[in-house]
Amino acid sequence: MAKTDSTFQRRMQKHLDELKWLYMELYQNTDMFSELCDKMYEYYTGRSQSLKKRDGAREKNSAWYKKNDMLGMMLYIDNFAGNLKGVEKKLDYLEQCHVNYIHLMPFLDTIEGRSDGGYAVADFRRIKKELGSMEDLESLADACHEKGLNVCMDFVMNHTSEEHEWAKRARAGEGEYMSRYFFFDNDAIPAAYERTVPQVFPVTAPGNFTWLPEIGHYVMTTFYPYQWDLNYKNPRVFNEMMYNFLFLANKGIDIMRIDAVPYIWKELNTSCRNLPQVHTIVRMMRMIGEIVCPSVILLGEVVMEPEKVVPYFGTVEKPECHMLYNVTTMATTWNSVATGDIRLLKQQMDIVSSLPKAYVFLNYLRCHDDIGWGLDYRYLMQFGIGEVSHKKYLNDFLTGQYPGSFAKGELYNSDPASGDARLCGTTASLCGIEKAQEEEDKEALEKAVCLDLMLHAYMFVQSGIPVLYSGDEVGQVNDYTYHENPAKQDDSRYLHRGNFNWELAGKRAEKGSVQERIFAGLEIMEKIRKKVSVFGADSDVWTIDTWDDSVLGLIRANKKEKLVALFNFSGQDKTAWINEDDGEYTDLLSGRKMQAKGVDIPGYGVYWLLKRG
Repeated sequence: MAKTDSTFQRRMQKHLDELKWLYMELYQNTDMFSELCDKMYEYYTGRSQSLKKRDGAREKNSAWYKKNDMLGMMLYIDNFAGNLKGVEKKLDYLEQCHVNYIHLMPFLDTIEGRSDGGYAVADFRRIKKELGSMEDLESLADACHEKGLNVCMDFVMNHTSEEHEWAKRARAGEGEYMSRYFFFDNDAIPAAYERTVPQVFPVTAPGNFTWLPEIGHYVMTTFYPYQWDLNYKNPRVFNEMMYNFLFLANKGIDIMRIDAVPYIWKELNTSCRNLPQVHTIVRMMRMIGEIVCPSVILLGEVVMEPEKVVPYFGTVEKPECHMLYNVTTMATTWNSVATGDIRLLKQQMDIVSSLPKAYVFLNYLRCHDDIGWGLDYRYLMQFGIGEVSHKKYLNDFLTGQYPGSFAKGELYNSDPASGDARLCGTTASLCGIEKAQEEEDKEALEKAVCLDLMLHAYMFVQSGIPVLYSGDEVGQVNDYTYHENPAKQDDSRYLHRGNFNWELAGKRAEKGSVQERIFAGLEIMEKIRKKVSVFGADSDVWTIDTWDDSVLGLIRANKKEKLVALFNFSGQDKTAWINEDDGEYTDLLSGRKMQAKGVDIPGYGVYWLLKRG
């Protein structure tokens, strides 16, 4: 195909040598590379004029997603508004929440009861019929763009559903399609893999392979038996998945969340995690996007410790993901809630703050998934904190089993043998709002709301993009109805995946209600963060000692402004023994004038102390 468009030629010329080098390094297949280039041009020409205009604007302003006016929200389409058309009708509400980026949780076609929450995709080009159509998605994306909202979706790269067309044809014995997965006719090689590959879900889905008796083969299934791992050693897999990526980008998607990216390359005698070829694939994906649809950015889902997460940004010369999740900080935050101790959180913030400012993290308190305790136990050991006993304490406290606990959560993937488990629950329930309301304890409710707002204030001060989980903006608590649903009752993550409570949201206008206090409190923070320059990505960030292990002190500073942020993770009144002896500050949250030294801070209190000049 003659690629005569000058814009496409310019972008292709910029990346062609590196793209070809990397592709040939993996595949040594010139025909497949030529096909990829032809298809890229086909998808480029297939982009609408409005999307091409968006591409051009964002090429000129490539740091658009790094600004401090970015605020995201994650939501399930059906839980939030029934279907895609319903979400489009609710855009005014999202505007009231001040979000300009919505992450639509998995909506591609899956098989009921065997979807892992939508992450077992049966068709990358079809939407679940109950949620709408591709035309509905395009309509929603257009409406979002008109209102200044960006649309994010999950792109599941590691595997397909066992009901995907490829999997069906592989199960029927077609060699071409079997080669797109990992099939073995005896257990020798699967057993060799099992010796070095960790299990993701050792309790609910043990092992990394599934035996298919009807065809006498094992197939690799890292996550669940109905999710078959794709074989990216096959260039047909890479090409076809990139075509799916571009097809979805052309529907108006702005942010592509690439799911489980560390797992996508498999090698015998390795952990099959974070292998060098993974970075080659993500780098090629980045370049393909920059050539065809440069307004689309990549969000990598890398649920690992910082030293394994950071490489997915790539380098300045050869970037990979535009954004990554700040997973470890989220888990460490809830550790601080349960212990009232910020030492590990401070150490975590020091690590993140030492990274290049170009790195953009998504910060969040809760999401659709569980909380895993991948904490830095080597650091905690110096305080006599052991891993097994500490995990038990955290789970006991945050499920309300520990004496005096205010939290209400449930365990996920609990392993009686090891004592390990993950945790589920909404922000409001884990903060004590649910328990206080049940017990009609006004004092406890006041503390719970203060804790909820303090945690959000802490999230807004972190560098990167804050993301709300739908319902958190109105203090929505756990939904226990999943226990009555046979299709969901074995997965406690549905505890915080309940339907959005629109009746509750209506109470956000009732002065003094929990919903009004949280919604209005977040609104104040959101507006401040957008207009005050010190919240920008170019500011320097560091922690300070407060001489109290319950109080986190954080400074953000640029040439014009300095912010001293203080967060009390204890329910008791404390004093932050800081001594920023450089004049008078203003607390942005209350308007109060004060000194930034020897600051008395109430239980679960927060100060954003600003000094200009």
